[in-house]
Amino acid sequence: MKVSVITLGCKVNQYESQAMLDQLVRAGFSACESAAESDIVLINSCTVTSTSDHKVRQTLHRARRGNPSAVIVLTGCMPQAFPELAEQLTDADIVLGNSNRHSLVPDILQYLSSRQRIVDIVPHEKAAEFESMQVERFFERTRAFIKIEDGCNRFCSYCIIPYARGRVRSKPLEELREEVEHLAANGYREIVLTGINLSAYGQELGLHLCDAVEAACMPEGIARVRLGSLEPEQLSADVIARLAKQDKLCPQFHLSLQSGCNAPLRRMNRHYTADEYRTIVRNLRASFANCAITTDIMVGFPGETEEEFAESLAFAKEIGFAKAHVFAYSRRPGTKANDAPDQITQRVKEERSRRMIAATQQTKADFFQAQLGRVETVLFEQEVAPHVYDGYTANYTPVKVSSAKDLRGKILPVLLRETDGNNCYGTVQENI
Repeated sequence: MKVSVITLGCKVNQYESQAMLDQLVRAGFSACESAAESDIVLINSCTVTSTSDHKVRQTLHRARRGNPSAVIVLTGCMPQAFPELAEQLTDADIVLGNSNRHSLVPDILQYLSSRQRIVDIVPHEKAAEFESMQVERFFERTRAFIKIEDGCNRFCSYCIIPYARGRVRSKPLEELREEVEHLAANGYREIVLTGINLSAYGQELGLHLCDAVEAACMPEGIARVRLGSLEPEQLSADVIARLAKQDKLCPQFHLSLQSGCNAPLRRMNRHYTADEYRTIVRNLRASFANCAITTDIMVGFPGETEEEFAESLAFAKEIGFAKAHVFAYSRRPGTKANDAPDQITQRVKEERSRRMIAATQQTKADFFQAQLGRVETVLFEQEVAPHVYDGYTANYTPVKVSSAKDLRGKILPVLLRETDGNNCYGTVQENI
């Protein structure tokens, strides 16, 4: 039987989707790229915002309309966080939570035998261990993702993820080393370490994120190690100094900001101030040459005044983010902020989103402009047009190059000559 996977959400979900697909292939199913041609369609969901939930419902409807006879499995964060709502999504034949993905194959086999709908959602256990999973190959990718941490203990006032993911759990170092070595043997040149709260890696094991970075950098075949989203307050001067000793670590750091104003940060239950964030950015830029800082910024959080928004906007301009994901606050039932007073109207949220997006688009364009004239190594990923290849520099600047030769999978020096604000364009600087 053929199975396809549709992934919604973050890099952690992408990794888990590939791991689940590998699990199904080992059980005798065959991977299929087309949901319309599959016997089983697995939808790995996200629930970070109400828009995410809407996408889940849309994806379910489309999968059912496009392939009425398929067995549709809904898993991921949405059913785990909102089991009652997920149970009502009758387009799904099997509804499976995050905490018991080991039941995936048995649940599918049971459904194929009985044709009786299955809802299998188990609450997270506080003392749960990290779910052991490894992915040795990512289809059509030159970069490999490794999930090294799951769960979050922070309970930011707006966030449903601790309820969807449980408490912090970390991949043991030996498992990480083994997975990186397998990926290196399979030809991957770049490793991306991901997690729900990546900065918290190892805290229950007596380890630190630096330990994971050092382990990932060890295999000779790995040329780059990149970090996923980080909580900024964990990046002390000592931690940054330790990370800077790893030559393979990419100088790109995604530091979740949410707001550049202290008052909303306190209401969000974030654990840093704007000034502390500013100091961390300065330390990173002092330690990593041509460093890119990327971020997430929220607008329209309950109680956000025009003055607070203006302060956050000015802060974003000051930092000069290379890229920012701007999103309006979305109410999530079960969180503290959902019941907070002074909710912001949708009209105001949209207006502030437009202003913040415009500001961060400009900082992005300025960052790309600053890359021109530099020679940077690019890991080429795919051919996007005849004889045109794209890839990323170490600081995650997207680059396109024209070449008569196939550049996919190669790391080559490129002179960056021009930019359109979304990509840089350049010329390879050595014979291929």
